[in-house]
Amino acid sequence: MERTVLVIEDEIIMRDLISVTFRDNGFQVLEAADGQEALEIFEENSVDLVLLDIVMPKLDGWSVCRRIRSKSDVVIIMLTSRDDDEDQLLGFELGVDEYVIKPINIQVLLARSKRLLERVTNKDDRLKNIIDKSGITIDKAAYSVMLDKEKIEFAPKEYELLVFLIENEGRVLTREKILDTIWGYDYFGDYRVVDTHIKKIRKKLKSRAKYIHTVVRVGYKFDTK
Repeated sequence: MERTVLVIEDEIIMRDLISVTFRDNGFQVLEAADGQEALEIFEENSVDLVLLDIVMPKLDGWSVCRRIRSKSDVVIIMLTSRDDDEDQLLGFELGVDEYVIKPINIQVLLARSKRLLERVTNKDDRLKNIIDKSGITIDKAAYSVMLDKEKIEFAPKEYELLVFLIENEGRVLTREKILDTIWGYDYFGDYRVVDTHIKKIRKKLKSRAKYIHTVVRVGYKFDTK
């Protein structure tokens, strides 16, 4: 997947060097020569990474960082020639992800950028696999169900049904729909297997926390027509 980097640097030689390197490594590159231009570009584009110089005309890097952080969790790497602990502390307080001192090793900057973006991607992927609903925490990647940090064991079909019910909370689900989704279209057994599994799920959760019963009940609205 192509990533977009916004290079905010008033020194044209440095900006060109960074831009060429990142472009050659598969990035889409946007460039800004001052802080005000940077904010305008950021507002109009989807950006994954910001490489931000501190000392710039019109609007300095600190101000740009504050404005960006007020509305976005985009990865920000601060670029500066000032090796000052107070500057670095301020940067981290403002939400900077990394701090790179000039003169910059472009390949090291590229490697750090890729590492940070990979970390963000992995975190996003993990979050997509997590369901956290009224006290139930389901990790779909690990096929685990936790309640108040206690793991609850479910048979495979019970687990699939629990996930399906919670993901469809508030919808009216027929037995046929549940059977087709969980057991498959070729299932020809007793349709009451759905009711049996619902009872098992409720039994396991009811003894652990009273609010879970409500979640399952809301998610499971039988249409008996």
